[in-house]
Amino acid sequence: MDKSVVMQKLSGIGVVAVVRGKTMEDGVKTADACIAGGVKAIELAFTTPDAPTAIKTLVDKYANDDSVVIGAGTVLEPTTARLAIIAGAKFIVSPAFDKDVVEMCNLYRVVSCPGVLTPAGVVDALKAGADIIKIFPGDIVGLNMIKDIHGPLPQAQLMPSGGVNAENAADWLKAGCVAVSAGGSLTAGAKKGDYAAVTEMAKKFVAAVESARK
Repeated sequence: MDKSVVMQKLSGIGVVAVVRGKTMEDGVKTADACIAGGVKAIELAFTTPDAPTAIKTLVDKYANDDSVVIGAGTVLEPTTARLAIIAGAKFIVSPAFDKDVVEMCNLYRVVSCPGVLTPAGVVDALKAGADIIKIFPGDIVGLNMIKDIHGPLPQAQLMPSGGVNAENAADWLKAGCVAVSAGGSLTAGAKKGDYAAVTEMAKKFVAAVESARK
């Protein structure tokens, strides 16, 4: 799947599920539950035990489903980025900007999504060739940050992470975000083994995206 296609799919889906499994198996089940509910962009965090295996398992499982995009999260340095890419990750998400990670992604034409908190961070990430800029933590900066960044930097494709839920996801998208990133607010049910609850919450996020784009 070419990088340009991945970008289109992430934008089209509108929600990236941040999956942090207690175990590798839990991570896969949580991702399955999100996909079943329609949130088909999965950021499998490297805080999940044996994350590369979880990523490869998901990539292989959904190899014939073009609507699903599997990526990796909590990627802090280029070695982890390369491991994720080898496992089949199509996008790489980081909590902070690391030029070497972005360059690794660019080398292999994989979408990079570094996290930043300031306009200066957005500029640095864009200079390095980042594709989607993760505004993190989103609950600290708030919705107005999107408008403020897009004033001088309308070309920046932004995705908030932190504080995003089914109730405010549409607001972030209407503010100009290309997609939103959701973790605990989407996957909380998995902590109790209630994967059906994850699927139901995923459906609410999908409804929020549809509402924002009407």
